[in-house]
Amino acid sequence: MSTSEEFAGLTAIVTGGASGIGRSVAELLLESGANVAVFDLNPDGAPHGALGLQCDVSDRASVEAAVESAAAEYGGIDIVINNAGIGAQGQVDANDDAEWNKVLNVNVVSVARVTAAALPYLRKSEHAAVVNTSSIAATAGLPERVLYSATKGAIYSMTLAMAADHVREGIRINAVCPGTANTPWVMSGLMSKAEKPEEELRQLNARQPHGRLVEPVEVARSIAFLASPLQGSTTGSTLAVDGGMQGLRLRAE
Repeated sequence: MSTSEEFAGLTAIVTGGASGIGRSVAELLLESGANVAVFDLNPDGAPHGALGLQCDVSDRASVEAAVESAAAEYGGIDIVINNAGIGAQGQVDANDDAEWNKVLNVNVVSVARVTAAALPYLRKSEHAAVVNTSSIAATAGLPERVLYSATKGAIYSMTLAMAADHVREGIRINAVCPGTANTPWVMSGLMSKAEKPEEELRQLNARQPHGRLVEPVEVARSIAFLASPLQGSTTGSTLAVDGGMQGLRLRAE
């Protein structure tokens, strides 16, 4: 089977698919033959050929309506990519209860919300797969990222529990753990808040052993690998896409 045919006839949902990593995933799946529904607050950035659906992943009614629209358009759902998320900065005393609730809702509860809504369709698919976007922040302590790390650690653990629950139904559930990526949140949001943006970027590049930010398409390729019907025995796995940040310990130059 060629790469262009790998996802032929399958339908994928990609949350947060109008920008950054999500858009790269949507583009790659489209190129590989999938039907793709992009869920986003602003779906205007969805790639050509995708079904762009306005969806607030923090709202159950919005999610359920979007899932039903995607399933009606394509006749079912085979793949769910839970990629939508927002950032948060600061030490443990930096974020108030409202921000904790907001970020947990968007980053963590949405994974359960979207997957649960799609589950009746996944159970009917012969190639059902869910891929969740976790982070290096789930497995390595990063400064000024307590709230964000809590959400990504939750996704890491949820992935394992979800995989255990559904493996005998033929639904594979995995996750990717990217390092700091070249996304709008990092390059626009994070840099805009830094006192010295050039120094901040230099530090972000330097802390990853391969010396640069991770590109969205690199994460997208790993997500597509885990979602692929060719990986029928891969479930309950987390794939690091971090230039070696988690696993390598290099000597100082």
